[in-house]
Amino acid sequence: MEVELIENPFNPSYDLYDCSFEYDSSFQTSDLFTPCTTNVEQNSDHECLNRLLQIEAQLMDIDSSISSGSDVIGLDGVVDSEFASYISEEPPENVHVSTEGNSLLKEIQIDLLEESSLTELLFAGAEAVEAQNWVFASNIIAKLNTLLAGSENGDNSFNKLATFFTQGLHYKTINSPEVPHEPAVSRNTDTMSSFQMLQELSPFVKFAHFTANQAILEATQEDEDIHVIDFDIMEGSQWPSLMVDLAMRKGRRCASLKVTAVTVDQQSAALAQQTGRRLKEFSESINLLFIFDQMMMATEEDFAKIEVVAEAVVANCMIHQLHMPNRSISLVKTFLGGMSKLSPKLIVLVQEELFNFSKMPSMFFAEFFSEALHHYNSLCDSLVTSFSGEYKMGLRQIEKEVLGIKILESVRQFPCEKEERMLWEDCFASLKGFKSIPLSSCNVSQAKYLVSLFNRGYWVQHEKGRLALCWKSRPLTTASIWVPLTKSRKTMSTPTF
Repeated sequence: MEVELIENPFNPSYDLYDCSFEYDSSFQTSDLFTPCTTNVEQNSDHECLNRLLQIEAQLMDIDSSISSGSDVIGLDGVVDSEFASYISEEPPENVHVSTEGNSLLKEIQIDLLEESSLTELLFAGAEAVEAQNWVFASNIIAKLNTLLAGSENGDNSFNKLATFFTQGLHYKTINSPEVPHEPAVSRNTDTMSSFQMLQELSPFVKFAHFTANQAILEATQEDEDIHVIDFDIMEGSQWPSLMVDLAMRKGRRCASLKVTAVTVDQQSAALAQQTGRRLKEFSESINLLFIFDQMMMATEEDFAKIEVVAEAVVANCMIHQLHMPNRSISLVKTFLGGMSKLSPKLIVLVQEELFNFSKMPSMFFAEFFSEALHHYNSLCDSLVTSFSGEYKMGLRQIEKEVLGIKILESVRQFPCEKEERMLWEDCFASLKGFKSIPLSSCNVSQAKYLVSLFNRGYWVQHEKGRLALCWKSRPLTTASIWVPLTKSRKTMSTPTF
């Protein structure tokens, strides 16, 4: 497969950093998944990693009954057939376009479409959507659809990406409230295997989970009772490694771990209930007192229902991760706003770089579209290297069941109106009572070691209190930790990323 290099008509909203693959030979980790307190022999690194992989493998042996709750939907069926028929659709009824005196303009537009490359057409379509020129946007989408016909079965990764972005433009032009899908396609065996492949063959899942868990371990090493409030727990694959480390912790013993899963709908609530049962069974096997609870979140006031006694409260918030469903920014804002009322000891925030809080409010749709195309092109490039050889068919499954739906949702959900974009700024403001602190050297070293187990195109960058997982020159996902401001500084705060 080949991934096309894209000429970007917009300046990137962040600097592109040079790759650095130099490894610190002085680094010796202790237990990869416990606080960095003592040095051990190098071969213990592999023992620790193997131990964690065994734990993950046990957890991923999930009952087929989970198929009743899904958040990741394939692109088969309704999406493809509905989009394929779009060429013959008329413009939306509520769009009124004057046709008088536009014949010359239409001829010029047709000539431009005939002479434009695939990338140029995509960017032109984004600009037409931003200008709300729905007729021109529809013509561009029709041209793109013609050029891309049949490419979904080929080996050109960029053509597949272009197909997904064209579908995203289509749903944007018709103002679709959601991407249609077949309800029957739920959390089935294939989708689970997609998650397992992402977990085993790429660093994205492990980077997010291990970095967050290490921050939690370090922040709570003096606490006996720990309460994690988790936004979108899904299968709960993050928590077994933390539970093992707490059960084996030296010094102050962990008396109990409580996890409260924050859900947003009946589907995620049903999945969380099954996750809780499996985590409870796992905790019994390692002799750790474990309490599981869940709460349906609608408003910030719902967080008053969460019982907090004499325990260290930690918020775990992962947003727009590759292995997770996209949640609306209003839900993220509600979670962070509600958590701030509980005065947590720590907020762990892992977010896709494309949806960085500090960048989104100032972006317009065409600029975001360009950023998204570059972001997912780099992401696809990284996955191509991970899913080579015998795993090539797995990549096609990932593209259809995971990557495609992420692209469609990202393009569709971007707020074109200024008032909607301000929601991102409000979400950013939810952290005004907190400050970002640098991750520990142990956490950074752990991430470097983890990433070194995968393709050398991956690397990590620690800068301005954020730890970024990068592919070549582009950061793809970032982790940051936030702690409450001291009383003397509480009025000074504006959070910065």
